Amino acid sequence: MKPATMASSSSFSHLLFSFFTFCLILSFSYAAQFSTPYLPKLQAEKLIRGLNLFPKNDINTALADTSVMAPKIVEKQFSLNPLGDPKPSVQEFGHHAGYYKLPHTQASRMFYFFFESRNSTKDPVVIWLTGGPGCSSELALFYENGPYHIANNMSLMWNDYGWDTVSNLLFVDQPIGTGFSYTSDESDIRHDEDGVSNDLYDFLQAFFKERPQYAMNDFFITGESYAGHYIPAFAARVHRGNKAKEGIHINLKGFAIGNGLTNPEIQYKAYPDYALNMRLINQSDYESLLKVIPTCEKAIKTCGMNSSPSLSSSSIPLHYSPFSFSKSFRSTLSESEGGDACSASYVVCNNIFNRIMRIAGDVNYYDIRRKCDRDLCYDFSNMETFLNQESVREALGVGNIDFVSCSSRVYEAMLVDWMRNLEVGIPALLEDGIRALIYAGEYDLICNWLGNSKWVHAMEWSGQKDFGAAPTLPFKVDGAEAGQMKSHGPLSFLKVHDAGHMVPMDQPKASLHMLRSWMQGQLAMPKTEHGIYRT
Repeated sequence: MKPATMASSSSFSHLLFSFFTFCLILSFSYAAQFSTPYLPKLQAEKLIRGLNLFPKNDINTALADTSVMAPKIVEKQFSLNPLGDPKPSVQEFGHHAGYYKLPHTQASRMFYFFFESRNSTKDPVVIWLTGGPGCSSELALFYENGPYHIANNMSLMWNDYGWDTVSNLLFVDQPIGTGFSYTSDESDIRHDEDGVSNDLYDFLQAFFKERPQYAMNDFFITGESYAGHYIPAFAARVHRGNKAKEGIHINLKGFAIGNGLTNPEIQYKAYPDYALNMRLINQSDYESLLKVIPTCEKAIKTCGMNSSPSLSSSSIPLHYSPFSFSKSFRSTLSESEGGDACSASYVVCNNIFNRIMRIAGDVNYYDIRRKCDRDLCYDFSNMETFLNQESVREALGVGNIDFVSCSSRVYEAMLVDWMRNLEVGIPALLEDGIRALIYAGEYDLICNWLGNSKWVHAMEWSGQKDFGAAPTLPFKVDGAEAGQMKSHGPLSFLKVHDAGHMVPMDQPKASLHMLRSWMQGQLAMPKTEHGIYRT
Protein backbone atom coordinates (compact mmCIF):
# COMPACT_ATOMS: atom_id res chain seq x y z
CA MET A 1 0.00 0.00 0.00
CA LYS A 2 1.31 3.45 -0.88
CA PRO A 3 2.05 5.89 1.98
CA ALA A 4 -0.63 8.29 0.81
CA THR A 5 -3.20 5.50 0.73
CA MET A 6 -2.15 4.33 4.20
CA ALA A 7 -2.47 7.84 5.56
CA SER A 8 -5.89 8.20 3.97
CA SER A 9 -7.03 4.88 5.46
CA SER A 10 -5.71 5.86 8.89
CA SER A 11 -7.47 9.24 8.72
CA PHE A 12 -10.70 7.55 7.71
CA SER A 13 -10.43 5.11 10.66
CA HIS A 14 -9.82 8.01 13.01
CA LEU A 15 -12.83 9.83 11.59
CA LEU A 16 -15.04 6.79 12.07
CA PHE A 17 -13.86 6.41 15.67
CA SER A 18 -14.55 10.08 16.43
CA PHE A 19 -17.94 9.89 14.74
CA PHE A 20 -18.90 6.80 16.77
CA THR A 21 -17.89 8.48 20.02
CA PHE A 22 -19.90 11.57 19.11
CA CYS A 23 -22.95 9.45 18.20
CA LEU A 24 -22.82 7.65 21.54
CA ILE A 25 -22.95 10.94 23.39
CA LEU A 26 -25.60 12.39 21.06
CA SER A 27 -27.88 9.35 21.23
CA PHE A 28 -27.93 9.29 25.01
CA SER A 29 -28.48 13.02 25.28
CA TYR A 30 -31.94 12.36 23.88
CA ALA A 31 -32.69 9.80 26.59
CA ALA A 32 -31.37 12.19 29.22
CA GLN A 33 -34.11 14.69 28.33
CA PHE A 34 -36.60 12.32 29.91
CA SER A 35 -34.64 11.32 32.99
CA THR A 36 -32.52 12.88 35.69
CA PRO A 37 -29.17 13.97 34.20
CA TYR A 38 -26.21 12.28 35.86
CA LEU A 39 -23.33 14.72 35.82
CA PRO A 40 -20.27 12.82 37.09
CA LYS A 41 -19.48 15.28 39.87
CA LEU A 42 -23.12 15.66 40.91
CA GLN A 43 -23.55 11.90 40.80
CA ALA A 44 -20.57 11.58 43.14
CA GLU A 45 -22.00 14.21 45.49
CA LYS A 46 -25.31 12.32 45.59
CA LEU A 47 -23.49 9.08 46.48
CA ILE A 48 -21.57 10.90 49.23
CA ARG A 49 -24.76 12.42 50.69
CA GLY A 50 -26.23 8.92 50.67
CA LEU A 51 -23.64 8.02 53.33
CA ASN A 52 -24.55 11.15 55.35
CA LEU A 53 -21.12 12.61 54.63
CA PHE A 54 -20.58 16.29 53.92
CA PRO A 55 -16.88 17.01 53.30
CA LYS A 56 -16.06 20.72 53.37
CA ASN A 57 -13.96 20.45 50.20
CA ASP A 58 -14.38 18.40 47.03
CA ILE A 59 -10.70 17.39 47.12
CA ASN A 60 -7.89 17.64 49.66
CA THR A 61 -5.48 20.36 48.61
CA ALA A 62 -3.02 22.05 50.94
CA LEU A 63 0.34 23.71 50.89
CA ALA A 64 3.13 21.12 50.87
CA ASP A 65 5.20 20.67 54.02
CA THR A 66 8.57 22.08 52.97
CA SER A 67 10.23 20.40 55.96
CA VAL A 68 9.77 17.06 54.18
CA MET A 69 12.13 17.51 51.26
CA ALA A 70 13.02 13.90 50.48
CA PRO A 71 10.52 11.07 49.98
CA LYS A 72 10.25 9.54 53.42
CA ILE A 73 7.83 8.42 56.10
CA VAL A 74 6.87 11.07 58.64
CA GLU A 75 4.94 9.26 61.35
CA LYS A 76 3.82 9.37 64.95
CA GLN A 77 2.46 6.77 67.32
CA PHE A 78 -0.99 7.65 68.56
CA SER A 79 -3.42 6.72 71.31
CA LEU A 80 -7.15 7.39 70.99
CA ASN A 81 -8.14 5.67 74.27
CA PRO A 82 -10.77 3.17 73.11
CA LEU A 83 -13.40 1.94 75.52
CA GLY A 84 -13.82 -1.68 76.52
CA ASP A 85 -11.14 -4.05 77.72
CA PRO A 86 -8.15 -1.81 78.58
CA LYS A 87 -5.65 -4.61 78.02
CA PRO A 88 -3.62 -4.86 75.93
CA SER A 89 -3.06 -1.14 75.50
CA VAL A 90 -2.96 0.85 72.29
CA GLN A 91 0.72 1.54 72.90
CA GLU A 92 1.39 -2.18 73.22
CA PHE A 93 -0.18 -2.79 69.81
CA GLY A 94 1.80 0.05 68.25
CA HIS A 95 -0.79 2.05 66.33
CA HIS A 96 0.76 4.56 63.94
CA ALA A 97 -0.39 7.27 61.53
CA GLY A 98 1.76 9.17 59.10
CA TYR A 99 2.53 10.78 55.77
CA TYR A 100 4.75 9.74 52.89
CA LYS A 101 5.97 12.24 50.30
CA LEU A 102 5.41 10.58 46.93
CA PRO A 103 8.57 10.88 44.84
CA HIS A 104 6.98 10.85 41.38
CA THR A 105 4.61 13.74 42.06
CA GLN A 106 4.97 17.47 42.38
CA ALA A 107 3.69 17.88 45.94
CA SER A 108 1.70 14.85 47.12
CA ARG A 109 1.59 13.45 50.66
CA MET A 110 -0.06 10.06 51.16
CA PHE A 111 -1.64 9.44 54.57
CA TYR A 112 -1.93 6.03 56.21
CA PHE A 113 -2.79 4.19 59.40
CA PHE A 114 -0.77 1.18 60.54
CA PHE A 115 -1.99 -1.20 63.23
CA GLU A 116 0.36 -3.88 64.49
CA SER A 117 -1.28 -7.25 64.89
CA ARG A 118 -2.93 -7.96 68.24
CA ASN A 119 -1.61 -11.50 67.82
CA SER A 120 1.97 -11.43 66.49
CA THR A 121 4.26 -9.13 64.53
CA LYS A 122 5.00 -12.22 62.40
CA ASP A 123 1.43 -12.19 61.06
CA PRO A 124 0.97 -11.19 57.41
CA VAL A 125 0.92 -7.54 56.41
CA VAL A 126 -2.47 -6.67 54.89
CA ILE A 127 -3.24 -3.42 53.09
CA TRP A 128 -6.87 -2.30 52.65
CA LEU A 129 -8.05 -0.02 49.84
CA THR A 130 -11.52 1.56 49.91
CA GLY A 131 -13.19 2.36 46.59
CA GLY A 132 -15.47 5.19 45.56
CA PRO A 133 -13.43 6.11 43.61
CA GLY A 134 -12.32 8.81 46.00
CA CYS A 135 -13.51 7.55 49.41
CA SER A 136 -11.23 7.40 52.42
CA SER A 137 -10.13 4.05 53.84
CA GLU A 138 -11.20 5.37 57.26
CA LEU A 139 -14.69 4.25 56.23
CA ALA A 140 -13.50 0.66 56.48
CA LEU A 141 -11.32 1.39 59.50
CA PHE A 142 -14.25 2.58 61.64
CA TYR A 143 -17.23 0.76 60.12
CA GLU A 144 -15.86 -2.50 58.75
CA ASN A 145 -12.63 -4.27 59.64
CA GLY A 146 -10.44 -1.86 61.60
CA PRO A 147 -9.60 -2.19 65.31
CA TYR A 148 -12.22 0.39 66.36
CA HIS A 149 -15.86 1.34 66.05
CA ILE A 150 -17.06 4.87 66.87
CA ALA A 151 -19.72 5.25 69.57
CA ASN A 152 -22.31 8.02 69.34
CA ASN A 153 -20.53 9.89 72.14
CA MET A 154 -17.41 10.03 69.93
CA SER A 155 -15.51 7.48 72.01
CA LEU A 156 -13.95 4.37 70.47
CA MET A 157 -14.82 0.74 71.09
CA TRP A 158 -12.70 -2.27 70.23
CA ASN A 159 -13.85 -4.26 67.22
CA ASP A 160 -13.57 -7.89 68.28
CA TYR A 161 -13.51 -8.90 64.61
CA GLY A 162 -10.96 -6.34 63.41
CA TRP A 163 -8.60 -7.73 60.82
CA ASP A 164 -5.71 -6.58 62.99
CA THR A 165 -6.46 -9.62 65.16
CA VAL A 166 -4.80 -11.78 62.48
CA SER A 167 -2.64 -9.34 60.52
CA ASN A 168 -0.50 -6.21 60.62
CA LEU A 169 -3.01 -3.90 59.02
CA LEU A 170 -2.53 -0.86 56.76
CA PHE A 171 -5.21 1.61 55.68
CA VAL A 172 -4.19 4.12 52.99
CA ASP A 173 -6.01 7.26 51.85
CA GLN A 174 -5.77 7.11 48.07
CA PRO A 175 -5.88 8.26 45.30
CA ILE A 176 -4.27 11.56 46.30
CA GLY A 177 -6.87 14.12 47.37
CA THR A 178 -8.80 11.53 49.40
CA GLY A 179 -9.09 11.50 53.20
CA PHE A 180 -6.05 13.17 54.76
CA SER A 181 -3.88 12.62 51.64
CA TYR A 182 -3.27 15.91 49.86
CA THR A 183 -1.44 17.81 47.17
CA SER A 184 -0.93 21.46 46.31
CA ASP A 185 -0.50 20.72 42.59
CA GLU A 186 -3.42 19.80 40.30
CA SER A 187 -1.14 17.69 38.09
CA ASP A 188 -0.85 15.15 40.94
CA ILE A 189 -4.52 14.17 40.68
CA ARG A 190 -4.66 10.65 39.23
CA HIS A 191 -7.00 9.51 36.47
CA ASP A 192 -5.77 5.99 35.67
CA GLU A 193 -4.47 2.83 37.30
CA ASP A 194 -0.87 3.43 36.25
CA GLY A 195 -0.72 6.55 38.40
CA VAL A 196 -2.62 4.95 41.30
CA SER A 197 -0.57 1.74 41.36
CA ASN A 198 2.78 3.52 41.03
CA ASP A 199 1.93 5.77 43.99
CA LEU A 200 0.97 2.77 46.10
CA TYR A 201 4.12 0.89 45.09
CA ASP A 202 6.27 3.88 46.05
CA PHE A 203 4.49 4.01 49.40
CA LEU A 204 5.11 0.31 50.07
CA GLN A 205 8.79 0.65 49.27
CA ALA A 206 9.08 3.47 51.81
CA PHE A 207 7.00 1.60 54.38
CA PHE A 208 9.14 -1.54 54.27
CA LYS A 209 12.33 0.51 54.21
CA GLU A 210 11.18 2.18 57.43
CA ARG A 211 10.10 -1.19 58.89
CA PRO A 212 12.44 -3.87 57.53
CA GLN A 213 11.25 -6.29 60.24
CA TYR A 214 7.98 -6.68 58.29
CA ALA A 215 9.48 -7.00 54.81
CA MET A 216 9.72 -10.79 54.98
CA ASN A 217 6.15 -11.25 56.21
CA ASP A 218 3.54 -12.53 53.78
CA PHE A 219 1.82 -9.59 52.09
CA PHE A 220 -1.81 -9.42 50.92
CA ILE A 221 -3.75 -6.69 49.11
CA THR A 222 -7.44 -6.31 50.00
CA GLY A 223 -10.29 -3.87 49.40
CA GLU A 224 -13.76 -3.44 47.99
CA SER A 225 -15.93 -1.68 45.41
CA TYR A 226 -13.86 0.45 43.01
CA ALA A 227 -10.81 -1.23 44.51
CA GLY A 228 -11.78 -3.96 42.04
CA HIS A 229 -9.85 -1.68 39.67
CA TYR A 230 -7.09 -0.62 42.07
CA ILE A 231 -6.19 -4.07 43.38
CA PRO A 232 -5.37 -6.00 40.15
CA ALA A 233 -3.27 -3.06 38.91
CA PHE A 234 -1.50 -2.69 42.26
CA ALA A 235 -0.84 -6.45 42.55
CA ALA A 236 0.58 -6.50 39.01
CA ARG A 237 2.79 -3.51 39.84
CA VAL A 238 4.18 -5.21 42.95
CA HIS A 239 4.76 -8.46 41.09
CA ARG A 240 6.48 -6.63 38.23
CA GLY A 241 8.70 -4.78 40.69
CA ASN A 242 9.66 -8.05 42.35
CA LYS A 243 10.56 -9.66 39.03
CA ALA A 244 12.64 -6.67 37.99
CA LYS A 245 14.33 -6.61 41.40
CA GLU A 246 13.24 -3.01 41.98
CA GLY A 247 13.97 -1.90 45.51
CA ILE A 248 12.81 -4.07 48.41
CA HIS A 249 11.26 -7.43 47.52
CA ILE A 250 7.62 -7.47 48.67
CA ASN A 251 6.44 -10.95 49.67
CA LEU A 252 3.16 -10.76 47.74
CA LYS A 253 1.08 -13.89 48.35
CA GLY A 254 -2.37 -12.84 47.19
CA PHE A 255 -5.12 -10.29 46.74
CA ALA A 256 -8.80 -10.21 47.71
CA ILE A 257 -11.51 -8.12 46.05
CA GLY A 258 -14.83 -7.63 47.86
CA ASN A 259 -17.91 -6.63 45.84
CA GLY A 260 -15.63 -5.05 43.27
CA LEU A 261 -15.94 -3.49 39.84
CA THR A 262 -13.30 -5.31 37.80
CA ASN A 263 -14.67 -6.24 34.35
CA PRO A 264 -17.37 -3.66 33.53
CA GLU A 265 -18.41 -5.20 30.21
CA ILE A 266 -19.50 -8.41 31.92
CA GLN A 267 -20.70 -6.83 35.17
CA TYR A 268 -22.94 -4.18 33.59
CA LYS A 269 -24.45 -6.89 31.40
CA ALA A 270 -25.38 -8.79 34.59
CA TYR A 271 -27.43 -5.93 36.09
CA PRO A 272 -30.75 -6.91 34.45
CA ASP A 273 -30.27 -10.59 35.37
CA TYR A 274 -29.56 -9.81 39.02
CA ALA A 275 -32.39 -7.26 39.24
CA LEU A 276 -34.89 -9.73 37.76
CA ASN A 277 -33.72 -12.60 39.99
CA MET A 278 -34.10 -10.38 43.08
CA ARG A 279 -37.52 -9.09 41.89
CA LEU A 280 -36.41 -5.48 41.62
CA ILE A 281 -37.84 -5.39 38.09
CA ASN A 282 -40.43 -7.40 36.14
CA GLN A 283 -40.06 -9.36 32.91
CA SER A 284 -41.16 -6.43 30.75
CA ASP A 285 -38.55 -4.17 32.40
CA TYR A 286 -35.96 -6.87 31.91
CA GLU A 287 -36.61 -7.21 28.19
CA SER A 288 -36.47 -3.45 27.76
CA LEU A 289 -33.12 -3.26 29.57
CA LEU A 290 -31.65 -6.03 27.41
CA LYS A 291 -32.03 -3.76 24.39
CA VAL A 292 -29.55 -1.30 25.93
CA ILE A 293 -26.86 -3.94 26.56
CA PRO A 294 -25.38 -4.09 23.01
CA THR A 295 -24.83 -0.31 22.97
CA CYS A 296 -23.13 -0.52 26.37
CA GLU A 297 -20.90 -3.36 25.20
CA LYS A 298 -19.93 -1.44 22.06
CA ALA A 299 -19.19 1.68 24.12
CA ILE A 300 -16.92 -0.25 26.50
CA LYS A 301 -15.07 -1.86 23.60
CA THR A 302 -14.54 1.61 22.13
CA CYS A 303 -13.16 2.77 25.48
CA GLY A 304 -10.74 -0.16 25.37
CA MET A 305 -9.31 0.87 22.00
CA ASN A 306 -6.25 2.42 23.64
CA SER A 307 -4.42 2.81 20.36
CA SER A 308 -7.20 4.97 18.96
CA PRO A 309 -6.84 8.75 19.18
CA SER A 310 -8.99 10.64 21.61
CA LEU A 311 -11.62 12.98 20.24
CA SER A 312 -10.78 16.40 21.62
CA SER A 313 -13.21 17.25 24.41
CA SER A 314 -13.39 20.80 23.14
CA SER A 315 -15.06 19.48 19.98
CA ILE A 316 -18.01 17.93 21.85
CA PRO A 317 -21.07 20.18 21.70
CA LEU A 318 -21.98 20.30 25.39
CA HIS A 319 -25.66 20.93 24.69
CA TYR A 320 -25.71 17.48 23.07
CA SER A 321 -24.18 15.82 26.11
CA PRO A 322 -26.17 14.38 29.05
CA PHE A 323 -23.67 16.02 31.36
CA SER A 324 -21.43 19.06 31.39
CA PHE A 325 -17.75 18.65 32.09
CA SER A 326 -15.99 20.65 34.76
CA LYS A 327 -12.84 22.47 33.68
CA SER A 328 -10.60 19.95 35.45
CA PHE A 329 -12.46 17.02 33.93
CA ARG A 330 -12.24 18.46 30.41
CA SER A 331 -8.49 18.72 30.99
CA THR A 332 -8.39 15.07 32.03
CA LEU A 333 -10.27 14.06 28.88
CA SER A 334 -7.88 15.87 26.58
CA GLU A 335 -4.83 14.36 28.33
CA SER A 336 -6.15 10.76 28.52
CA GLU A 337 -5.96 8.23 25.72
CA GLY A 338 -9.50 7.39 24.71
CA GLY A 339 -10.81 9.76 27.38
CA ASP A 340 -13.94 10.86 25.55
CA ALA A 341 -14.85 7.33 24.51
CA CYS A 342 -14.48 6.14 28.11
CA SER A 343 -16.55 8.99 29.54
CA ALA A 344 -19.21 8.27 26.90
CA SER A 345 -19.26 4.59 27.90
CA TYR A 346 -19.79 5.63 31.54
CA VAL A 347 -22.90 7.55 30.54
CA VAL A 348 -24.20 4.85 28.20
CA CYS A 349 -23.73 1.94 30.59
CA ASN A 350 -24.81 3.67 33.78
CA ASN A 351 -28.11 4.29 32.06
CA ILE A 352 -28.77 0.57 32.72
CA PHE A 353 -28.17 0.91 36.46
CA ASN A 354 -30.05 4.21 36.69
CA ARG A 355 -33.12 2.76 34.94
CA ILE A 356 -33.18 -0.16 37.39
CA MET A 357 -33.03 2.29 40.30
CA ARG A 358 -35.87 4.39 38.90
CA ILE A 359 -38.00 1.24 38.83
CA ALA A 360 -36.81 -0.07 42.22
CA GLY A 361 -37.49 3.25 43.97
CA ASP A 362 -36.00 3.76 47.41
CA VAL A 363 -34.14 0.44 47.53
CA ASN A 364 -30.62 0.73 48.97
CA TYR A 365 -28.42 -0.36 46.06
CA TYR A 366 -25.66 -1.36 48.53
CA ASP A 367 -28.06 -3.73 50.31
CA ILE A 368 -31.41 -4.36 48.64
CA ARG A 369 -32.91 -5.63 51.91
CA ARG A 370 -32.83 -2.02 53.12
CA LYS A 371 -34.58 1.19 52.11
CA CYS A 372 -33.06 4.65 51.72
CA ASP A 373 -34.73 7.68 53.26
CA ARG A 374 -34.66 9.90 50.19
CA ASP A 375 -30.92 10.20 49.52
CA LEU A 376 -29.81 8.80 52.90
CA CYS A 377 -28.81 5.12 52.75
CA TYR A 378 -26.25 4.90 55.59
CA ASP A 379 -25.18 7.22 58.37
CA PHE A 380 -21.38 7.38 58.55
CA SER A 381 -21.34 10.95 59.84
CA ASN A 382 -19.67 10.00 63.15
CA MET A 383 -16.46 9.39 61.20
CA GLU A 384 -16.29 12.99 59.97
CA THR A 385 -17.24 14.36 63.39
CA PHE A 386 -14.62 12.24 65.14
CA LEU A 387 -11.75 12.93 62.74
CA ASN A 388 -12.42 16.67 62.74
CA GLN A 389 -12.02 16.93 66.52
CA GLU A 390 -8.95 18.95 67.42
CA SER A 391 -7.75 16.34 69.92
CA VAL A 392 -7.93 13.58 67.30
CA ARG A 393 -6.19 15.66 64.66
CA GLU A 394 -3.43 16.43 67.14
CA ALA A 395 -3.07 12.75 68.05
CA LEU A 396 -2.76 11.82 64.37
CA GLY A 397 -0.32 14.61 63.58
CA VAL A 398 -2.32 15.97 60.64
CA GLY A 399 -2.34 19.57 61.85
CA ASN A 400 -4.83 21.72 59.96
CA ILE A 401 -5.14 19.41 56.96
CA ASP A 402 -8.80 18.91 56.10
CA PHE A 403 -10.34 15.44 56.15
CA VAL A 404 -12.14 14.76 52.87
CA SER A 405 -14.24 11.67 53.57
CA CYS A 406 -15.08 11.20 49.89
CA SER A 407 -13.78 13.38 47.05
CA SER A 408 -16.13 14.18 44.18
CA ARG A 409 -13.16 15.58 42.24
CA VAL A 410 -11.22 12.32 42.52
CA TYR A 411 -14.36 10.44 41.47
CA GLU A 412 -14.66 12.68 38.42
CA ALA A 413 -10.97 12.43 37.55
CA MET A 414 -11.13 8.61 37.57
CA LEU A 415 -14.13 8.55 35.24
CA VAL A 416 -11.96 7.82 32.19
CA ASP A 417 -10.70 4.72 34.04
CA TRP A 418 -14.16 3.45 35.06
CA MET A 419 -15.03 1.24 32.09
CA ARG A 420 -11.60 -0.25 31.57
CA ASN A 421 -11.24 -4.01 32.14
CA LEU A 422 -8.78 -4.75 34.96
CA GLU A 423 -9.36 -8.50 34.84
CA VAL A 424 -6.87 -8.77 31.96
CA GLY A 425 -3.88 -8.59 34.30
CA ILE A 426 -5.08 -11.25 36.75
CA PRO A 427 -4.33 -14.45 34.73
CA ALA A 428 -0.58 -13.73 34.71
CA LEU A 429 -0.66 -13.38 38.50
CA LEU A 430 -2.54 -16.67 38.88
CA GLU A 431 -0.08 -18.47 36.59
CA ASP A 432 2.74 -17.33 38.88
CA GLY A 433 0.94 -18.71 41.94
CA ILE A 434 -0.40 -15.42 43.35
CA ARG A 435 -3.68 -16.25 45.09
CA ALA A 436 -6.89 -14.39 44.24
CA LEU A 437 -10.07 -14.33 46.31
CA ILE A 438 -13.15 -12.68 44.82
CA TYR A 439 -15.95 -12.39 47.37
CA ALA A 440 -19.31 -10.64 47.35
CA GLY A 441 -22.26 -10.11 49.66
CA GLU A 442 -25.39 -11.57 48.08
CA TYR A 443 -27.65 -8.53 48.59
CA ASP A 444 -25.47 -5.88 46.93
CA LEU A 445 -26.86 -4.56 43.63
CA ILE A 446 -24.20 -2.08 42.53
CA CYS A 447 -21.31 -4.60 42.41
CA ASN A 448 -23.41 -7.74 42.70
CA TRP A 449 -22.21 -11.28 43.22
CA LEU A 450 -23.68 -12.47 39.91
CA GLY A 451 -21.65 -10.06 37.78
CA ASN A 452 -18.53 -10.90 39.77
CA SER A 453 -19.14 -14.61 39.39
CA LYS A 454 -19.63 -14.23 35.65
CA TRP A 455 -16.33 -12.44 35.04
CA VAL A 456 -14.43 -14.86 37.28
CA HIS A 457 -15.80 -17.83 35.32
CA ALA A 458 -15.16 -16.13 31.95
CA MET A 459 -11.53 -15.27 32.78
CA GLU A 460 -9.11 -17.14 30.51
CA TRP A 461 -6.25 -18.85 32.32
CA SER A 462 -4.81 -22.35 32.47
CA GLY A 463 -7.18 -23.38 35.27
CA GLN A 464 -10.37 -21.93 33.75
CA LYS A 465 -11.93 -25.27 32.80
CA ASP A 466 -11.12 -26.91 36.13
CA PHE A 467 -12.37 -23.90 38.07
CA GLY A 468 -15.66 -24.00 36.16
CA ALA A 469 -16.01 -27.72 36.90
CA ALA A 470 -15.18 -27.34 40.60
CA PRO A 471 -18.09 -28.01 42.98
CA THR A 472 -19.86 -25.20 44.81
CA LEU A 473 -19.39 -25.88 48.52
CA PRO A 474 -20.69 -24.39 51.75
CA PHE A 475 -18.49 -21.81 53.48
CA LYS A 476 -19.01 -22.54 57.15
CA VAL A 477 -18.38 -20.47 60.25
CA ASP A 478 -18.85 -22.20 63.62
CA GLY A 479 -20.63 -25.05 61.84
CA ALA A 480 -23.24 -22.82 60.16
CA GLU A 481 -23.28 -22.01 56.44
CA ALA A 482 -22.17 -18.41 55.92
CA GLY A 483 -21.80 -18.54 52.15
CA GLN A 484 -21.08 -20.64 49.09
CA MET A 485 -17.74 -20.96 47.43
CA LYS A 486 -15.73 -22.67 44.76
CA SER A 487 -11.98 -22.90 44.27
CA HIS A 488 -9.34 -24.28 42.01
CA GLY A 489 -5.62 -23.74 42.43
CA PRO A 490 -4.92 -20.11 43.38
CA LEU A 491 -8.43 -18.83 42.52
CA SER A 492 -11.41 -18.74 44.89
CA PHE A 493 -14.87 -17.20 44.60
CA LEU A 494 -17.15 -16.73 47.61
CA LYS A 495 -20.75 -15.53 47.80
CA VAL A 496 -21.38 -14.36 51.37
CA HIS A 497 -24.84 -14.86 52.87
CA ASP A 498 -26.77 -12.09 54.61
CA ALA A 499 -24.41 -9.35 53.46
CA GLY A 500 -24.54 -6.38 51.15
CA HIS A 501 -21.79 -4.29 49.57
CA MET A 502 -19.72 -4.02 52.78
CA VAL A 503 -19.21 -7.62 53.86
CA PRO A 504 -16.95 -6.90 56.89
CA MET A 505 -19.62 -4.54 58.25
CA ASP A 506 -22.58 -6.89 57.67
CA GLN A 507 -20.83 -10.15 58.54
CA PRO A 508 -17.77 -9.25 60.66
CA LYS A 509 -17.21 -12.71 62.11
CA ALA A 510 -17.55 -14.46 58.76
CA SER A 511 -15.27 -11.95 57.02
CA LEU A 512 -12.55 -12.39 59.64
CA HIS A 513 -12.82 -16.18 59.33
CA MET A 514 -12.63 -15.78 55.54
CA LEU A 515 -9.48 -13.66 55.71
CA ARG A 516 -7.69 -15.89 58.22
CA SER A 517 -8.55 -19.12 56.38
CA TRP A 518 -7.61 -17.69 53.00
CA MET A 519 -4.25 -16.32 54.16
CA GLN A 520 -3.47 -19.70 55.67
CA GLY A 521 -4.42 -21.46 52.42
CA GLN A 522 -7.30 -23.25 54.13
CA LEU A 523 -10.32 -21.47 52.66
CA ALA A 524 -10.98 -24.20 50.11
CA MET A 525 -12.21 -27.27 51.96
CA PRO A 526 -10.02 -30.25 51.01
CA LYS A 527 -11.34 -33.76 50.57
CA THR A 528 -10.59 -36.47 53.09
CA GLU A 529 -9.10 -39.77 52.03
CA HIS A 530 -12.68 -41.08 51.68
CA GLY A 531 -13.62 -38.37 49.18
CA ILE A 532 -15.78 -36.44 51.64
CA TYR A 533 -15.40 -32.69 51.86
CA ARG A 534 -14.27 -31.55 55.28
CA THR A 535 -16.52 -29.11 57.09
